[in-house]
Amino acid sequence: MPELAALTPGTWLSSAGTTFLLIALAEFGDKSQLVCMTLAARHRGLPVVLGAVAAFAILNLLAVLFGAALAAWLPEWVVTAAVALLFAWFGISALRYEEEEDAEDIPEKPGHNIFATTFLMIFLAEFGDKTQIAVAGLGGTADATATWVGATLALACTSILGVVAGRRWLNRLPLHWIHRVSGVFFLVLALLAVLRLLRIF
Repeated sequence: MPELAALTPGTWLSSAGTTFLLIALAEFGDKSQLVCMTLAARHRGLPVVLGAVAAFAILNLLAVLFGAALAAWLPEWVVTAAVALLFAWFGISALRYEEEEDAEDIPEKPGHNIFATTFLMIFLAEFGDKTQIAVAGLGGTADATATWVGATLALACTSILGVVAGRRWLNRLPLHWIHRVSGVFFLVLALLAVLRLLRIF
């Protein structure tokens, strides 16, 4: 009775736990975690976490529903070009930061703007990435719900760790240095996306 066995709580938890460990290890130190770390050093942490988790939840849902074929729905060069432009724009914006903005009466940007920025960056950067393809593969061999829960929890944890690191360590740097560091970081990501785009063509 393999169909019934696959529905037992133990099997479900085993699938979710295996997915959690595999995805967490694969994503630890990856670009999405670094994005969360850098954004959290400049903005409030909660909207960054919520934006990242929302993006990962949707990406994982699409992965387990449609598998790796989802990544092929749009041409790879379109997604890669969008990633390059987004990271380049964010990097240039950070490097153009004005010293006068260091004043303490400058209000924090609205949380919904930070949420939207994080969501868009994570969604585009991870769309068709190795992690999403891994989730699609796991979803095809194990329970789809367990795979989705395990993968989303794993990516939520890595995002939270990135935010905590950004708030605790990077946030101690002077604000203008945080902007310089994050600007260079995002421009490097944009360059990597351009190099990937060149390989496609």
